[in-house]
Amino acid sequence: MSSLPLPLRLILYPLLLVSGLLAMGVAIALIVLVLTYPNLPSLEVLTDYRPKIPLRVYTADGHLIGEFGEERRAVVAIGEVPPVMKNAILSAEDDRFYQHGGIDYLGMLRAAVTNVVGGGKRQGASTITQQVARNFFLSSEKTYSRKLYEILLSFKIESNLGKDQILELYINQIFLGQRAYGFAAAAQIYFGKPLKDISIAEAAMLAGLPKAPSAYNPIVNPKRARLRQQYVLRRMHELGHINDSQYEAALKEPLVLKRDLGDYAVHAEYVAEMARQIAAERFPDDVYTRGLKVYTTLIKGEQEAAYAALRKGVLDYDKRHGYRGAESYLDLKDIKSDQDEAIDEALQDIPDAGDLLPGLVLAADSKQVKVYRKGGEILNLSGDAIKFASRMLDDKAPPNKRLKRGAIVRVNKDDKGQWQIVQLPEVESAFVAVSPKDGAIHALVGGFDFNRNKFNHVTQAWRQPGSSFKPFIYSAALEKGYTPGSIVADEPITISASETGSQAWTPHNYDGKYEGPMRIRTALAKSKNMVSIRLLQAISPQYAQDYASRFGFDADKHPPYLTMALGAGSVTPWQMVTGYAVFANGGYKISPYVVREIRDERNQVIAQASTTEAGDESIRAIDARNAFMMDTMLRDVTIYGTAAKASAILKRQDLAGKTGTTNEYVDAWFCGYQVSVAGCAWVGFDQPKKLGNSETGGVASLPIWIGYMQRALKDAPIATLPQPEGLVASGEGRERNFVYSENAHKEAPAEENPPPLPERPDLSKPPSD
Repeated sequence: MSSLPLPLRLILYPLLLVSGLLAMGVAIALIVLVLTYPNLPSLEVLTDYRPKIPLRVYTADGHLIGEFGEERRAVVAIGEVPPVMKNAILSAEDDRFYQHGGIDYLGMLRAAVTNVVGGGKRQGASTITQQVARNFFLSSEKTYSRKLYEILLSFKIESNLGKDQILELYINQIFLGQRAYGFAAAAQIYFGKPLKDISIAEAAMLAGLPKAPSAYNPIVNPKRARLRQQYVLRRMHELGHINDSQYEAALKEPLVLKRDLGDYAVHAEYVAEMARQIAAERFPDDVYTRGLKVYTTLIKGEQEAAYAALRKGVLDYDKRHGYRGAESYLDLKDIKSDQDEAIDEALQDIPDAGDLLPGLVLAADSKQVKVYRKGGEILNLSGDAIKFASRMLDDKAPPNKRLKRGAIVRVNKDDKGQWQIVQLPEVESAFVAVSPKDGAIHALVGGFDFNRNKFNHVTQAWRQPGSSFKPFIYSAALEKGYTPGSIVADEPITISASETGSQAWTPHNYDGKYEGPMRIRTALAKSKNMVSIRLLQAISPQYAQDYASRFGFDADKHPPYLTMALGAGSVTPWQMVTGYAVFANGGYKISPYVVREIRDERNQVIAQASTTEAGDESIRAIDARNAFMMDTMLRDVTIYGTAAKASAILKRQDLAGKTGTTNEYVDAWFCGYQVSVAGCAWVGFDQPKKLGNSETGGVASLPIWIGYMQRALKDAPIATLPQPEGLVASGEGRERNFVYSENAHKEAPAEENPPPLPERPDLSKPPSD
């Protein structure tokens, strides 16, 4: 070779050197491939794909109300992915996906040129296959060895799986922010809609997320997300996936983001949590990852009605008791303008409470309040919109509560769609409705706002029931031989210390009025305390205590003293609705339940509720005749008694129930039913204190019950319990009376000489209505 001319040697030697180096490189690469390829991980995790799917909870009619798990995921088959989504993904991530064999050499060359021209590593060249390899098998560290494994895995994946299989894995596995894994979950989380319904603009926004889910999150970084979306749309247009008019329309389309990431088809957070606990207890090992589906007994429309009725009832109560002032204050000394981004950042830390949204007061005087809402909307409120808060706009308002610049307030829209100032209520409430036939819970709201207070007042709040407990005393009296027409004195009574074993007790009627001897039918309708006490004296508190347990009440929560006649024991709304269901179904004690069935990832039923329906004599609690008589008496309560508002508003004569208000207006109740559904509403403070003068069950709780029943009974025909055999009837209307056939010729038991009372604690402050 030395004989070659010098110019030729200068050309040939470098070529030989390069060729040698290339040969050595190829040899080394082959050796690495031979040694490494057999040790690559098995693709079983891909061919037998089992993603972590969260526990999901649904209503009985199939609406999602909650999900629990580290990953929010919804798996879709490639055939279910709309073309617009598929094209957006390919345009953003790998437009030559269906042409290359796992590694896109043209894409790598293009990226290299772009990076050299751009002066730095600004563009990657990972294919979708490489991303699948990375997401399933590798870490995110940037090393040459990891990159080599990624390339080799990509070849292996491409040689074992079809293109559609690979793309399907990618679409379901990729992380897209907000705990969303996969595009189906992201569509629901960001836009509140299924993947099949997304628009071109929404598809482009989602397709832009894989590159950097945090940086391009449209909720956290809307500006950067918008720029990324525009890039994806431009690529879709360049590649011919959308035409000129579609491109222009997508650029202009405003995106409506679902900012409340905990929002589901209906507010049923308390039930979702109950269902989670039941599922976790039954399947503790993999309850949050295997894709279990829990179907509850809730009916979507009725749950929505219960939630809305409870919220309205609580807010109406709150308005009756005045505005308490600013929720808190923000320091605005560094705020440069009314549109400063720092305002939005500060408001992001203040959670919404349903439709009670936080706002920042920018300016306020007695005639107008200027409020900044999240997202940049500025409300100029005046007139009726600020009437509720007017006392805190006065110069004499307490400085730490006055509405002024920097104050945090709550706003929502009234029935006419106009913004108004409201406030977070301090009072709590609960509502539950059950089918008297089988115990299925149709609606349950455990409190005003689950995110503020997760304590479930339906199942966990032990409160005095007041006069809403009287029907169980009256039912016991009927069992002892009394009838709806029995006459009992509504007159003042004093129980001596010798009788109580403690101290003398002088109870009162809640309205302070006494009407003398009256039928117990009338006494129940008017909630006469004196009559209830005399009835309990006659039948004995011990008998009533034992009898009440037939309805599901705990005997130890109802000591056998005369105050039991006025509801001095402790109950939960769950127990109360169970008890009232006995009257509604003709005397059977059903067992309320909230989970109908649990299905596994293959949609097979793996757990199911076991129920016993009314009509099964094994669960009979009281005589059918007793239930029928109580039903007629409780209907009188809603027609001309303390709950007459119910029949007047709902325009039905088949409603039955009883109000209840405890001493000093601490707890307010209304429990009632129509034969197809029983419901119970409660209002009170978590730390018991007076609700306010005149805040009775008929004022505070009955409207909640009515609001629910307006929806629940919308299409229900008028229906009442049929009169059972063994009753002799007489009289009409308010004079109606019924007597057991075997007692038709016997006199009602006398109330004189009641049995002696056991010792009891202080009776000086009994409950009232």
